[in-house]
Amino acid sequence: MENLLSIFSVVFLSQVFRMFTPYFFGAIGGAYSERGGVINIAIEGFLISSAFSFAVVNIFTGSIILSFIIAMLVNAVLSILFAIFTVKLKTDHIVTGVGFNLLIAGLADFLIAYFFKTSSNTPRFEEIPTIEVLSFLPFLSDPLIIVAFATVPLSAFVFFKTRFGLRLRSVGENPQAAESLGVKVRFYKIAGVVLCGIITSFGGIWLASYQNTYSQGMTAGRGYIALAAMIIGKWKPVNIFFVCLMFAFFEALEIKLQIIGSFIPSQFIQSLPYIVTILVLIGFIGKTRPPAADGVPY
Repeated sequence: MENLLSIFSVVFLSQVFRMFTPYFFGAIGGAYSERGGVINIAIEGFLISSAFSFAVVNIFTGSIILSFIIAMLVNAVLSILFAIFTVKLKTDHIVTGVGFNLLIAGLADFLIAYFFKTSSNTPRFEEIPTIEVLSFLPFLSDPLIIVAFATVPLSAFVFFKTRFGLRLRSVGENPQAAESLGVKVRFYKIAGVVLCGIITSFGGIWLASYQNTYSQGMTAGRGYIALAAMIIGKWKPVNIFFVCLMFAFFEALEIKLQIIGSFIPSQFIQSLPYIVTILVLIGFIGKTRPPAADGVPY
């Protein structure tokens, strides 16, 4: 009973919100891309590139601010490159995304070996400082968690209350009609992809900062789970927020069950977040409608 009660504690809640952060930034970033009609499987790669960039710059300069900026810029450049392939050259979005994931993961592993003479992880570095005045609420003392919370109403406002959001959604639904009304379709598609990369970089930065290092495979498929959260959340910021919380709850529960020594086999516990993802996706297949022109070259 004591072990069960420990699950529903402030410490556990803090862990849930920490786990939630990379899922949410990946999922909400993906929503910007897919609202513009570009399927972005490369979210996993964008998490890797931003985590690696933040770690390396932090190690060599010791500046968190510079590390933050460089990580965002790296993802912006990669996003532009992804947009050139998918929007301008009209390559298949899924194939291009998988290619980017493999390329970025391989490049990160190569650069770790080149810079640090190891094949697994970078040296440790200082994490992003917490906000001391909010230390009594551990899950709100992390600046990136606060940014994630603020992104929910901000994205809802952008999508549904601004001219940019209206045009972005129109491009994802019917680019021919949008272009007939004078909307620059390619511009909005590229803008959606670039915003996806920049927003996703916050998730990668959080992962590297939280673990105080970059290690091989540290994203552990979070980019793909973020895509599932985006689909289940029907590309709507508030829905995505709660779906990411659900996935984070099960990941935190997995960690908690391993710590308290549950009778459940460890292999099953470790696979719990992925099993939940599959089951929820199965339940929602056919019940969500993506933007009509999502993934359609134009």
